[in-house]
Amino acid sequence: MSTPAAPVAPTLKKTALNATHRALKARMVDFGGWDMPVEYPGPGGGLIAEHMAVRTGVGLFDVSHMGEIQFRGPGSLAAVQHITMNDAARLKDGQAHYSALLTPQGTFVDDILVHRLGENDYLLVVNAGTKDKDFAWIRQQVGGRPGIHLSDYSSYYSQLAVQGPRALETLQKLTKVDIGAIRNYWFTWGQVAGVHNVMIARTGYSGEDGFEVYVPSDEATTVKMWEALLEAGAEFGIRPCGLGARNTLRLEAGMSLYGHEISEEINVLEAGLDHWLKLDKGEFIGRDALVAVQKSGGPTRKIVGLEMVERGIARDGYFVLSLNGDQIGVITSGSPAPFLKTNIAMALVPASVAAAGEDVLVDVRGNRVRAKQVALPFYKRAKK
Repeated sequence: MSTPAAPVAPTLKKTALNATHRALKARMVDFGGWDMPVEYPGPGGGLIAEHMAVRTGVGLFDVSHMGEIQFRGPGSLAAVQHITMNDAARLKDGQAHYSALLTPQGTFVDDILVHRLGENDYLLVVNAGTKDKDFAWIRQQVGGRPGIHLSDYSSYYSQLAVQGPRALETLQKLTKVDIGAIRNYWFTWGQVAGVHNVMIARTGYSGEDGFEVYVPSDEATTVKMWEALLEAGAEFGIRPCGLGARNTLRLEAGMSLYGHEISEEINVLEAGLDHWLKLDKGEFIGRDALVAVQKSGGPTRKIVGLEMVERGIARDGYFVLSLNGDQIGVITSGSPAPFLKTNIAMALVPASVAAAGEDVLVDVRGNRVRAKQVALPFYKRAKK
């Protein structure tokens, strides 16, 4: 009897900067099927140094694993409106907004950014690990509509994120475009570091000012842009940053992460993302369920912010307990906050507990550690 063959490990996808990350001795991990840097160790380096560089200077991220799906044709706006929760009809050319693809139950297929490229032209940026699922779901929902052409252009783009209070000064060195004139969640096109037709968006996922630049995905162009940005930001102490710092930065800024604060089991109202929910725009997938939740008195669970007041770190998946020891919820994201110098978390708890602002306990490997509720976001950058 022959021995069964061992299962073949799936081949990880790589961005155009994979060799560059490895040359920098980055610690690489499997992230949603992509071989990605989690941090760049070394003397004076690592996650905390990367986090602090973004909070106080500037950091550079490779986010080329993100997906880009384009809608074109006269039916594009109606299709985008049908599958997203925000009101894309309010967007002007060159404007973007945060939104989400929802299930009929009002929970999340994915959270996304919608960019209006033109009157009949929209670009949706989706999460890396859900890109294939998202594209299949979008095609199922609106692919048969007239006047719409759907394209998955994810493999055509490399995306680099320049984030931090010195991001503008860094990027401005490389372009004649007045990027200071780009408002938050707007974008434009221009030449950057000698690369033509670069999309420059004033967006990000760090809680700081910053820009995301979209360039052709060939290795030569992507490496050229990466190296130019590192050189331009050298005087500001720029650091290449991995997914570890990206996560701690977004957590300090109270930003949701798919699979944590948002998922197919958590609805928009529970997630506290109703600021971007436009129920008055008309019919869209998930609307009826969310209206019903509102009419029934609101969600029964809510995402809240927690700060540990006793020694201990609340990690993802740890149980949340009432002060009398009853299990009432779960930590959705938790870690030390390098800039705030405390331990923080987001948790899904009963709405009654959230409304009362009660202290809770977190089961940290068998130890019950007290935490207090605090307003989200934990960190908010000062306005200039």
